[in-house]
Amino acid sequence: MQFFLLGLAALVLALLAVGGFTRANPAVMARQMRLAGGALALGAATILLVRGMAGPAALLGMLGSWLLGWNGQTPRWGGGSSTKSSGQMSKVTTEHLAMELDHDSGAMSGKVLKGLFTGRDLDSLKPAEVALLWHDCRFVDPQSAQLLEAYLDRIHPTWREDVSRGERAMRDHDGRMQPAEAYEILGIAPGASDEEIRRAHRDLMLKLHPDRGGSTYLAAQVNEAKDVLLNQRS
Repeated sequence: MQFFLLGLAALVLALLAVGGFTRANPAVMARQMRLAGGALALGAATILLVRGMAGPAALLGMLGSWLLGWNGQTPRWGGGSSTKSSGQMSKVTTEHLAMELDHDSGAMSGKVLKGLFTGRDLDSLKPAEVALLWHDCRFVDPQSAQLLEAYLDRIHPTWREDVSRGERAMRDHDGRMQPAEAYEILGIAPGASDEEIRRAHRDLMLKLHPDRGGSTYLAAQVNEAKDVLLNQRS
């Protein structure tokens, strides 16, 4: 019922704007369209928030508030902080990210605050690197993961298919990592000794362990690669 009422309110505002198209002066028509857009944005933000998607909800909520002309600071949702800044920009800070949304263009930008790419601008990362950061965040920091999903949807719309295809290529029909992929991950030649496998695993973990600012996802892949190669010999 809540979503129905929100949708109905947005529809009424939109119809008012369209109905007045031919008789309203440009200033009135622009104001009506801003109201309709603001109501739609707030309605979508509410739906996303109820579904636990706090990051995108914060951005849409701030955009809707701006379109409706509300002043003041936008409430904090989830674990991150959100503020309305000058120059029609909205900012959201999470554990892993500091993100900005340009209200006029819808463009998103940001900086990585934690993990393998700490200090890097998102714009400097390749889509595959952003997807790797998403892998690291999706379980330990869902709010950052949701922001990265929105960012990837904009810069690389097929990223979900690409990630799924890459994961399938690494697995056999039972979902287990293939030995050839395990050798590639560890950076050693097929037929390497147990000691070479353990040494390669140890060296990589020193670089990739999350406690050292590495990648949780890559560390898990390295651990699995070692287990696959050692277990196939037992």
